[in-house]
Amino acid sequence: MEIERKWLVGGWPQADYPVLFEEKMRQGYVSVEPTVRIREEERAGSVQYILCFKSRGTLAREEIEFPIPEEKFREIEEKIIGLPLIRKIRRTYLLPDGLHLEVNIVDQGEPGEFMYAEIEYPDEAAAKSWTPPDPDLARYLGSEVTMIPGSSMGAYWIRTRLQGKQS
Repeated sequence: MEIERKWLVGGWPQADYPVLFEEKMRQGYVSVEPTVRIREEERAGSVQYILCFKSRGTLAREEIEFPIPEEKFREIEEKIIGLPLIRKIRRTYLLPDGLHLEVNIVDQGEPGEFMYAEIEYPDEAAAKSWTPPDPDLARYLGSEVTMIPGSSMGAYWIRTRLQGKQS
């Protein structure tokens, strides 16, 4: 079960939270309803290829994720004909309360470039009751989109890769 909240943000956080790691990613969607996604993740020179299935939902949804061989990733990527995968850079920060703040820049340098932040929680009660541990983080996370339709990466895929390209 994936339980997370999501915010649109205007840049990297200015607070002095430790950066645990940075990843470069490319991801694409075989399907968005239900979500079937492939992702290439590069961290500290190591690359993993992931196949992911997600159920419907906003705050909480089922997620099945597992590594696949690079050859299978490339085969699936080829089936996403003519559509460039979404590029992301993610920095993961350690918050004072022990949670991880994941901040992503999406399609950097492209017209649709944007940034968002996510925090995963151990359960729905923790997600619903969580408040930022300091005022700077509260301001930074001022625009929550967790429950807003169309704010998922799958919806972004449709808007930027599929609309107008289907025959």
